[in-house]
Amino acid sequence: MPKIIGSTLAEHRQRTRNRLFEALAELLSERAFETVTMAEIAKTAGVGRTAVYNHFPDKEALLLAFIAHETEEYSKKLETSLTHVVDPVHGLRVYIRSQLELGAAYSLAPGRDLRRVVSRETEQKLHNHGDKVAAILERLLRQLMDSEQIPEQDIPILVSLINATLAGRTLPKEPMAREYLILSVQSFILRAVGVTAEFINVPGMAVFEQLRKSGSLEHVVDEFGASACPVHH
Repeated sequence: MPKIIGSTLAEHRQRTRNRLFEALAELLSERAFETVTMAEIAKTAGVGRTAVYNHFPDKEALLLAFIAHETEEYSKKLETSLTHVVDPVHGLRVYIRSQLELGAAYSLAPGRDLRRVVSRETEQKLHNHGDKVAAILERLLRQLMDSEQIPEQDIPILVSLINATLAGRTLPKEPMAREYLILSVQSFILRAVGVTAEFINVPGMAVFEQLRKSGSLEHVVDEFGASACPVHH
């Protein structure tokens, strides 16, 4: 009889699923999805191999559930951070910062693209999970156009271009370099969509010089690499 985790069967099932998600995230941070086995996931999660199959028939099903869980949690946090934001320009800044700070929320090893190692059906489902987050960006862009803060333009194309800039980026650990890059990306995207210069907070040259003199700038571009986001094309 397997050990019950939690006071009820429902709690046991949820805690087991969470353990499996954490185990998958840990393994994906180390190596490619196609090399991970269900047996390794079970061992890392500290549950029996049979318990894994009680929840998921295969690792692609586990991956989809994991991405759905992470996307739901992230979209909730993003909506909460936007609750009291009135100015859509500030809202877009919040969106950009949140996406960048999301960083390795999917815990993928750098350079891994899940869409290339899963079935076509799973690939489409991975993309579909990004629709909820994309809808938030679409709403912000619509507000910017309605308030005439940016010109009328094709929203789906803008969403694709913005997400292509943001997807899978990792930020430097050094606080000043991290903030410098966030501000740089924010100003780049705000200019790209047509926000006027007076509302764009461009990082000052003083910060640039300080980073250059400290040697931090040499590693910024290397650290600010991109690994493909599994839910965006």
